[in-house]
Amino acid sequence: MVKKQIKLFDPHINHLEIKSTTKILKSNFWASGAGNNLVAKFESKFNNFVGSKNMVGLNSGTAALHLALSLFDIRNKEVILPSLSFVSTANAVLYNGGKPVFVDVDENTLCLNPELIEEKINSKTKIILPVHFAGFPSNLKKIQKIVKNNRLYLVEDAAHAAGTTYENKQIGSHGDAVCFSFHPVKNLAMPNGGAISLNTKNSDNLAKKLKILRWCGISERKGIDYNVSELGWNYYMNEISAGIGLEQLKKLNKMNSKRKLIAKRYSQELQLENKLSYTKDCSYHFYWIRVKNRKKFMAELLKNNIETGVHYKPIHTMKYFKSKNKLPLTEKIGSEIVSIPTHPNLTDADVSYIIKCINKLS
Repeated sequence: MVKKQIKLFDPHINHLEIKSTTKILKSNFWASGAGNNLVAKFESKFNNFVGSKNMVGLNSGTAALHLALSLFDIRNKEVILPSLSFVSTANAVLYNGGKPVFVDVDENTLCLNPELIEEKINSKTKIILPVHFAGFPSNLKKIQKIVKNNRLYLVEDAAHAAGTTYENKQIGSHGDAVCFSFHPVKNLAMPNGGAISLNTKNSDNLAKKLKILRWCGISERKGIDYNVSELGWNYYMNEISAGIGLEQLKKLNKMNSKRKLIAKRYSQELQLENKLSYTKDCSYHFYWIRVKNRKKFMAELLKNNIETGVHYKPIHTMKYFKSKNKLPLTEKIGSEIVSIPTHPNLTDADVSYIIKCINKLS
């Protein structure tokens, strides 16, 4: 048994993040609603990385989802999304006066099943909202075809997918709006942060609007004078998060390469039938497996100092969202899924130990 606990998530940092944070703290310039300085620099760098038309930095992935959906006026409209996601995905629909319509997932990827989308489309449908689950890319080719044929909008939840690719393009360069999270456990980690990438013809105007919305609706600022032209929120990114994000972005591909090597070993060596497959396109925010008697399984791994998690309890089964609609596959997966570590701080010995312990319980 290893003495030190192997964490499920663990940010990969070095002296550069510490140096950046120290410099910002000493500057006494920690935040600006206008999003100048390091925030603007991060937006530009991440926009170039993703290959999108515009990028707007925010203080969380939840803020990104909220504001992205607000661009398309979904009041009394429906948004199609998976139930197997963090609750923020559905909350953002409700924040904007819309109705979440849950669809079952693909059993192999745990992403939204495109084959089940069209039967849920009606005159009230406005947006399709896929989630790139665990960093695995959704089938955007099929979803984009459905979006085009039905004159809908595509907003992507890429909270798990910084560095994920689809058909040789970065996730973030496909949908009308794509929402990222930079929570401390994410592949690109900050104290907290988020972003929206935009790819529409009017993305310049939408980016300007988002920058107003993220700063309490403040616009037309000149010196000490300003106006409030929209109802906005306190959603802007701070300098410390942006500074750390810039350092994380420099090594994102390298960190994701380490995650892929770990996931490849899991895919090849874990003696389990139900597990996440390997693809070079996935950024492997975490690696999922499915097991029977999950509670006992996770307890045994914890006894062996391996931390695991559950991502996620299906949203539609929550008290607030409880509906009569059944999603049999999502519900089955929700009772069996276990997340295991893939973060870049794992050593080869750690990975071998995790594989050994899981196979012993299988």
